[in-house]
Amino acid sequence: MYADPVRPPNNAKFIFLDPRAAEFFRDWDKVANDVVALLRAEAGREPYDRGLSDLIGEQSTCSDQFRIRWAAHNGQIHTTGVKLIHHPVVEDLERAFESFPLATDPSQSLLTHTAEPGSPSQDALNLLASWAAPERCVTHRRTRGSNSRYRRLTPRRMYVGT
Repeated sequence: MYADPVRPPNNAKFIFLDPRAAEFFRDWDKVANDVVALLRAEAGREPYDRGLSDLIGEQSTCSDQFRIRWAAHNGQIHTTGVKLIHHPVVEDLERAFESFPLATDPSQSLLTHTAEPGSPSQDALNLLASWAAPERCVTHRRTRGSNSRYRRLTPRRMYVGT
């Protein structure tokens, strides 16, 4: 989904319009049903949202799988569960997820994904994280004695370890 040059990335478009999604999501049917349920709930909450209407229209026009699920009127939203994905490098991952609605805006929620400690999924995620992390991170500290309104900063090295 994030390799696609079209921005911003969109999970619903990836699931229904990208053939790689069926391989990426090991439980594609469940994921597809969940996304349609979320879109249906959001459409009920914001019936005049033009962007959402356009997205649903595009999905309905371009995807038979979306159209079938949309017509089923399933509005069950799952706030906890397990996502099963297949990563092209580390292969199968299992991540528990939980969604927390934000008190200040019920239409927004914080979504967390975790791997079971000590599991092959955690090992695989740690490997991927190690590739993304720089060998060294540079932070800065203020130096004493600077007369400037903006203090001169000197680098302090912090090494990332496991």
